Amino acid sequence: MKHYKFSLVKNNQLFFCSLILLLLTVSCKSKIYDEPIISLETYQIEEGFELQIAASEPFIEAPVSMDFDNKGRMWVVEMKGYMQNLEGTGSEMPNGTISILEDWDNDGITDHSKIFLDSLVLPRAIAHVYGGLLYAEPPNLWFVDIKDDKPQNKVLVDSLYSDGGNVEHQPNGLMMHVDNWIYNAKSNFRYQNKNGKWIKEPTTFRGQWGISKDNFGRLYYNTNSTQLIGDYVLPNTAIKNPFYRPTAAFGKKLTPNQNVFPLHPTSVNRGNEKGVLTKDSLLINVTSACGPLIYRGNAYPSYYMENAFVCAPEANLVKRHILNISADKITANQAISKKEFIASTDEGFRPVNLFNGPDGNMYVVDMHRGIIQDKAFLTPYLQKRYAQKKLDTIIGMGRILRVVNKGNNSIKVDDLNTFSNLELVDLLSSSNGWLRDRAQQLLIFNNDKAVVTRLKKILENVENPIAQIHALHTLNGLKVLDFTTLEKVLYSNSKSATISHALVLIEQFASQNRIPSILKIIEKQTLKNNPEIDLYILNALGDWISLSSDKFFPIILKLSNKYTNNLVYQESLISSLRGLEEAFLLFLNKKEDEVTISKLNEILLTTISNKNNNKKNFIYTQKSVGTDARTAGYNIFRNFCATCHGIDGEGIENLAPPLRDSEYVTESNERLALIILHGLSGPIHVNGELYDLGITMPGLANNPEFSDTDIKNIIEYLNNAFPGDSEKINIDKIKLLRNLKPKEADVYTENELLELKLE
Repeated sequence: MKHYKFSLVKNNQLFFCSLILLLLTVSCKSKIYDEPIISLETYQIEEGFELQIAASEPFIEAPVSMDFDNKGRMWVVEMKGYMQNLEGTGSEMPNGTISILEDWDNDGITDHSKIFLDSLVLPRAIAHVYGGLLYAEPPNLWFVDIKDDKPQNKVLVDSLYSDGGNVEHQPNGLMMHVDNWIYNAKSNFRYQNKNGKWIKEPTTFRGQWGISKDNFGRLYYNTNSTQLIGDYVLPNTAIKNPFYRPTAAFGKKLTPNQNVFPLHPTSVNRGNEKGVLTKDSLLINVTSACGPLIYRGNAYPSYYMENAFVCAPEANLVKRHILNISADKITANQAISKKEFIASTDEGFRPVNLFNGPDGNMYVVDMHRGIIQDKAFLTPYLQKRYAQKKLDTIIGMGRILRVVNKGNNSIKVDDLNTFSNLELVDLLSSSNGWLRDRAQQLLIFNNDKAVVTRLKKILENVENPIAQIHALHTLNGLKVLDFTTLEKVLYSNSKSATISHALVLIEQFASQNRIPSILKIIEKQTLKNNPEIDLYILNALGDWISLSSDKFFPIILKLSNKYTNNLVYQESLISSLRGLEEAFLLFLNKKEDEVTISKLNEILLTTISNKNNNKKNFIYTQKSVGTDARTAGYNIFRNFCATCHGIDGEGIENLAPPLRDSEYVTESNERLALIILHGLSGPIHVNGELYDLGITMPGLANNPEFSDTDIKNIIEYLNNAFPGDSEKINIDKIKLLRNLKPKEADVYTENELLELKLE
């Protein structure tokens, strides 16, 4: 009996020790809480829809982006270091995380989270690709394999992914495209892993924060002041000529106006300036548009397919636009007049990104932070408004909202890891764009050639062009696409969307012996008189022209004459000519009677001139983002000036006078430049108060670390942070002021400064 009792105690001790050890292990890796109850009563959404909380604090904090894994779980990027206070301090703290969110009771609400990566500084984007996770932590782009929800084999993809730039103006997005390349916003590079090696190549520079695509493959993005921008053509199809920068088909403003219709007065930069707010203090136009999404799910009524949604976090709303797409143009118009898709009076509601989900619904990434304007661009007006409303106290929060249609609110998600490759092929015909995209990626990564026959079967279904497009690019990604397969597609009755992609893909198989075949294909396609097909013929002939210009010059001339005043077509022609501009110009001169007067001659001559002067499209020469002047100035101010004047510019007692409301900052930039360059010794009067601290401020003129550009950048930041009536200053003026040294000592005094006649 005693022996039994002793064993029971011993076993209990072992059990409890094991339990405690397990709990400690879990607590280090995971968060387990009761599902929080959060009210959405202050939120309005378009009729027929409802908002659901998919995840919230305490499971996540300051989310800025997300992606779903093959199981349908949300992986969230948490930028915790961003604007934690009015001073903007702490941004360099390694407190950012990438978390995995789980729903253990399958009710659609996150009840468990675990950290995949932590100790990150301002992480900004992720993508589940190539069986692992691609993620951006400035300045680097990293890739890690995933095993049992843990990172393995960390690989540096690009050390210059987001080298420089303000946190609001660094590359982001990491969106896998149907062409098997990864595209970004605020970047002119795309990425791909090929044969185990990462490839980086130029692409069109796009947008600011967030990027999306339609079912055909056109890209959409925006900037803070423009709700929706887009490309009229497929990426990288019309930029192949390095000596011409096309403008007609890329970076086009799609929204006719930038109006927003918030439910209440909101706090925005320069809200005190005329034309920013209405008489009721409502925002008139977007100032922080971001996170655009083209809806490609199958959970909403059909007329929502390929609607464009745009975040406006400064106004606590999400917009909806209806796209009107033609072969060479796209427009976007507000879906419902003067009414937003989602709007709230909750000033903590900060939608910053939107995503299609595996369940066919749209997901809203709500950073839920009071301060969303970065310090480098924060005006005194907005800083005061933030403080008055105590928005700096909205911190430590974050949400993911799910938008469901009341008539179809299923949120069931399958685990694609359990699908066979043949089942994944069937998903390429799904009406859910997320499923099609992920199935394509998995098929290419799994590299099972047994699916080729089934993929080619999809190509025979001319009634589903979107499935055909995915099948084509899956075959291409598997390296089994060939000329014969594309030839069959181009001779079929496929729709123009499929034909366009086939034309783009067949260019890689250009060879002398195939010229007769491609000429027959082009003849057949041009007879259709289809503007979209004509456009992609012009876009996809480059390699063929280089093989036999005499056979293809007449074709592109005919198409050029057909669209004589349409710059989209003319620039596509220039793209394909790459290197043969002079030869084509001679050809035109010989065919003078056949040439229609158009814009072609002008852009031909521009391209030839650019080539002669080695003036390339900047996307082929720019290696990194670079830092804007205000951000660069703020970084210098924070590291060198704020130690004495305070990060808020209020001065530090017994050390330095304030910069805020100082006439030395607000009245003359030349005088300010002289102080920064050559230093200043007191006593000095600031805003009517005498400061005699017995301290001399040294100048930076003799410090080799600071260039004229650095001085200009400091001044630009100070002008924004503490605005006045001073005239802008340029580099040439700063160069002159370097030589305008103090006469009486090594540094200026107040009297000597005031005696100078300055602007």
